[in-house]
Amino acid sequence: MGNIRTVKLRGLEIGAGVPKIIVPIVAKTAEDILEKAREILNCTFDFVEWRVDFYEDVLNTQKVLYTLKALRAILGERPILVTARTKEEGGAVDIDMDTYTVLNTAVAQSGDADIIDVQIFSGDEVVRKNIDAIHKAGCRVVGSYHSFDGTPGKDELVSCMKKAQDMGADIPKVAVMPRSRADVIALLDATQEMHTKYADRPIITMSMGSGVISRLCGECFGSAATFGMIGQASAPGQIPTEQLTIVLSILHQALSPQS
Repeated sequence: MGNIRTVKLRGLEIGAGVPKIIVPIVAKTAEDILEKAREILNCTFDFVEWRVDFYEDVLNTQKVLYTLKALRAILGERPILVTARTKEEGGAVDIDMDTYTVLNTAVAQSGDADIIDVQIFSGDEVVRKNIDAIHKAGCRVVGSYHSFDGTPGKDELVSCMKKAQDMGADIPKVAVMPRSRADVIALLDATQEMHTKYADRPIITMSMGSGVISRLCGECFGSAATFGMIGQASAPGQIPTEQLTIVLSILHQALSPQS
């Protein structure tokens, strides 16, 4: 479409410039979560994804909010994405959709998160309820789809991103597992088609595991952010942020118009 409406999280603008680097925090205890935040504070990255599904007290909303507030105090103005990934999409928690909605709503209302992940195929009514509540609280939404069993065809991948956009997600996201090089190409082809023909907002895509090239070349095809690791990864194929930063910078300079 050529007219992407960027998403601003504190001082960070997603959808403009070099793809943004997201670092996951996947620790189990509050102590380890906060220690990880302190550990990465002086590293090069753009924002944090707290994978709250790994937290041992994920089903205790008050403890989640307490830990999130402490995380915010450490990270300062670095944006925080909060994700409760269910086991159905490769996550670490069994959670019913009512509890999922209550958790996401409370996190949004806390004011300590900037953007919250909502699994876009959790049922349309559930998804709308989550997105409406999160937006009402002044928070943004990543509308995500994950497949660890393989890679759907290009048209289906585009359809997934269009669905997330149509349902009001601020950033559609697709992450899939490749079984062949052709699967990686399908993901990249879907990314460029969505970006050029349908998207009016940033999108994030990746081919996990052996599809690591997709985590590096997103700017070439229209993906606005990528996940890098400092220590423990949250998904297959993530690479260290210091290496990621160099590659993203090289590609960005190569793609910039020459004076």
